[in-house]
Amino acid sequence: MRLTFDRSPGTGPEVVCLPMFSTTRVATAAALAPALSGADLRETYLDLPGHGDTPANCPATSQAVLDSVCAWLDQHVDAPVLLAGVSYGAYLAAGVARQRPDLTRGLLLVCPGVTIAPSSRTLPEHRPPPGPTGWLDEAPTDLRAHLDAALGHRTPAVVGTVLAALAAGGPGDETFQRALRTGPGYALPDEDVDTPFHGPVSVLTGRQDGVVGYTDQFHAMRRYPRGTYTSIDEAGHYLPFEQPALLRAQTQDWLRRTRA
Repeated sequence: MRLTFDRSPGTGPEVVCLPMFSTTRVATAAALAPALSGADLRETYLDLPGHGDTPANCPATSQAVLDSVCAWLDQHVDAPVLLAGVSYGAYLAAGVARQRPDLTRGLLLVCPGVTIAPSSRTLPEHRPPPGPTGWLDEAPTDLRAHLDAALGHRTPAVVGTVLAALAAGGPGDETFQRALRTGPGYALPDEDVDTPFHGPVSVLTGRQDGVVGYTDQFHAMRRYPRGTYTSIDEAGHYLPFEQPALLRAQTQDWLRRTRA
């Protein structure tokens, strides 16, 4: 399977990182590389089908996208790897662990989706504290409602960092992405199945995440006998850019557990 990827040199374990929906491997590296640094890992960042530099070379369903990731792993790695993902990438990583546990040593799931349908998600009841006056002024008008719901750490600096990440690496195939997001195959067929995964897992959520919330992820911890769950205040759906120091601390602990 042809997926565009960047892989860093290293002699340690390989960690394969999957992106947020509609973003690229460049954005994923901006989100996760600082948290993974210093561990001598072989870091691999993938562009999913129809994202970044990977063409839309599969049907517009999440199962087909997951199958593409598994086919890439079968072709490019010779041992189970660590999987890390943010948002949709974390949703896929958890799906790989359910369907192909032979490919997976451990999971780092950051702001993971648990159910794909927005109507089925448990979102925070309380709004985040207001940001400073004008904190969203630099955001394009069509993104302001999304960022207002998504961000818990509400500052102009965070907004600028998120916007830079969203723009990094090109738009990909927007027609494919739209068909995926709006089609009947957006949900993985086994998203509700509580198949246990016995490797080390770290699940990080934003306490003010108005996109996927933090409650469903806690209930899904029954799937992870060796799982750590963390909900971080002053963080939303873009947690890696809102609380990078806390993400790094939790990631380094996860890496320690994967090597125990």
